[in-house]
Amino acid sequence: MSRVLVTGATGFCGRPLVAALNDAGYAVRAAVRGTPSPPFARTIEIVPADLATSVAWEPLVAGVDAVVHLAGIAHARARIPDERYDAINHRATEALARAAHQAGVRDFVFISSVRAQSGSAADHALTERDEPRPTDAYGRSKLAAEAAVAASDVPFTILRPVLIYGPGLKGNLAALARLAALPLPLPLGGLTNRRSLLGIDNLTGAILFVLQTPATRGETYLVADPQPVSFADIVAAFRAGRGRRPGLFRFPPRLIEMAARLVGGADLWERLGGELVVEPGKLIATGWSPARDTKAALTALVRAPTA
Repeated sequence: MSRVLVTGATGFCGRPLVAALNDAGYAVRAAVRGTPSPPFARTIEIVPADLATSVAWEPLVAGVDAVVHLAGIAHARARIPDERYDAINHRATEALARAAHQAGVRDFVFISSVRAQSGSAADHALTERDEPRPTDAYGRSKLAAEAAVAASDVPFTILRPVLIYGPGLKGNLAALARLAALPLPLPLGGLTNRRSLLGIDNLTGAILFVLQTPATRGETYLVADPQPVSFADIVAAFRAGRGRRPGLFRFPPRLIEMAARLVGGADLWERLGGELVVEPGKLIATGWSPARDTKAALTALVRAPTA
C-alpha cells in the first residue's frame, strides 16, 4: 500500500483529496496545523505541521512514497507582506522538497497556481508554452517554489490550477452566488468575458491521475475544466440551481468597469471584466479526463432541495 503525505489536509482542497486517496486505497498521512474538525476517518494518520513556523520535515516524510503539497497562502491578498509569501509558499516548499528527496520519496506533486504564470487576466488562451509572468507576490512566490522543487532532484509533477470551486464556495464565487440568490434582475448580461474554472472533483481527479501516471514526472501542467464560462454563465448556473431563470439584462460594461474600479481598483475589474482562459490540453493528452462539466457542477452546488 502506497503511503502519501498530504500537506494542507484540512483545507478547501485538502479534505476532499484526503477522502479520495483513502477511498482509493492509499495510506494517508495528513499534515495539519491543528486538530481536524470534523475529524478525519480513523484510518488517516495525523501529523502536525504549521508552515508559519520552522517545520522538521524529516519525520513527516519518513516512510512516505509520495507527497502532495497543498499547504500555503492560497490567494493574493494586499495586506500580506511579500516576505511572508516567500517564507511560506517558497521557502517552506523548498525545505519539504529537499527532505522528500533525501528520504527517497518517489513522487512529489506540488499544487502551484495559474498565478505563477499570469496575472488575473490574459489576452490569449494560456498554455504551458507561455513564459511565466506573475504579477504579484503570491504568483512570484509560487513560481519560485516551482523552481525550488525542480532543483531539489525529487521526482516531481507541478500542477497550476485556475480558480477552484466546490462545496463551501469562497471569495468571488461565493459573492456571485449570494448575488444570484437575490430575487432581482441583474445587469450582468453584457459580461461575456470568459474565465476558466476548476471543479474540486476535477482537481482531485487530476492529482490521483498524476500519482498513478509515471509519464507526468518532471512536467508542469495547467489544470482547468475544459470549457471556460462567462460571469453571465456563472450567475445563470447558480440561478438554475435554485430553479430560476437567468434574469439577466445588458448594462454597458464600461459603467460596470467604472463602478468596479471605484470600489476595488484595477485588479477587481480585471477579475470581473478581464478574460483568463486556460487550455488544459497537455494534461488531457496524457490521459486525464475531467469528470464534471462546469455549468452543471455550478448548478449542482446551489441546487434547491426538492420536497
